Amino acid sequence: MAQQSLALVSLVVRDYDEALGFYVGTLGFALVEDRHVPGQGKRWVVVAPPGGGGGARLLLARASDDAQASRVGNQTGGRVFLFLETDDFRRDFERYSARGVVFVRAPRQEPYGTVAVFRDLYGNLWDLIQPA
Repeated sequence: MAQQSLALVSLVVRDYDEALGFYVGTLGFALVEDRHVPGQGKRWVVVAPPGGGGGARLLLARASDDAQASRVGNQTGGRVFLFLETDDFRRDFERYSARGVVFVRAPRQEPYGTVAVFRDLYGNLWDLIQPA
């Protein structure tokens, strides 16, 4: 049987360095790769949550036209877009709050774990979740 995994999720951003400032500087993600793509006027920028965890990484993709730019911050029509699992909800919630991350839904206990919803710098919604 074939083995597959989801390796990258492309996130449309306004600017590479601005996005790196948030994902690496504020959230503490690791910069996995940042290289120029010759002839295409873009960069291949990949980040991953601290510890890696073997899950999918984010490809920060700068919008290259008006149609893509119109999707920055609203790739899912206002639904939670990405789910960031943690081994210590309180630690990460407090650290992110102290760094100015805006939580739009307060922490709550659910049967599946502890969860709160935050916005990234563009307005995309994320779940911060510690599974039960």
